[in-house]
Amino acid sequence: MVTLPPSGTEPADQSPHRARHIAESFGIDAARYDRTRPAYPAAMIERILAASPGTDVLDVGCGTGIATRQFRDAGCTVLGVEPDARMADFARETGVDVEVGTFEDWDPAGRTFDAVIAGTAWHWVDPVRGTARAAQVLRPGGRLAAFWPLAQLPPDAAAAFAAVYRRLLPDTPVARVADRPALEIYQPILDTVTKGIRESGAFTDPEQWQFDWHRTYTRDEWLDQIPTHGTLTQAPPDTLAAVLDGIGAAIDTLGGTFTASYATVVVTAALRPGRSAPATPS
Repeated sequence: MVTLPPSGTEPADQSPHRARHIAESFGIDAARYDRTRPAYPAAMIERILAASPGTDVLDVGCGTGIATRQFRDAGCTVLGVEPDARMADFARETGVDVEVGTFEDWDPAGRTFDAVIAGTAWHWVDPVRGTARAAQVLRPGGRLAAFWPLAQLPPDAAAAFAAVYRRLLPDTPVARVADRPALEIYQPILDTVTKGIRESGAFTDPEQWQFDWHRTYTRDEWLDQIPTHGTLTQAPPDTLAAVLDGIGAAIDTLGGTFTASYATVVVTAALRPGRSAPATPS
């Protein structure tokens, strides 16, 4: 779940990249993050590669390397850039080549790529500086592709979980959005990414692709991934324990399992032919 800013601050489509304390909190338990966060559809990877001029890939905000390994296993040479050293260390242990830093300030040292990808990470990147940096490191016709797996829970599960969050974490973003449609929550962020690409002038008109799939979770599987969400990574231990107890009880009431409907959404565009890379704004 994308962590939205508190009520009364900037709109959700403007501020996530400024919340560095949240963006760099996921490494608290990198092994859990890698174990529980969903992988990406093979069809999505195939389509991105089919629309790219080659197989040299830069993975922005690669985290523990979930998408990095999938693109590597599809035949790509992949370099990751990750701001959290703990996440980068975990990725390296799985054989991923990672450099630590924020993408906007990372030094490509003259290297260029056929595709710049970002799995569940581009909302943490400045939409102006990040897009300019992507244009700078892409080869002619190279592709920028940012993607997110949006989970829509069954209505009864969404309502039950939202009740737990509103009781225990009433002033947090997750309490406000837990029972709203996933695409509705994310659309402002997708729109901001699209706007940043379009206004850069360096890319073709951005497209939004969608890949639908489903996953059935057991009680233990869902509870295992809850602590990896932005709001929960920073919750006090007793609050997190109470959330897990409440969500667990709700899943028990649902019969011990539920099926989430995922839409993996991609915002993507290609570097315009003959386009020279713009300077990256400071």
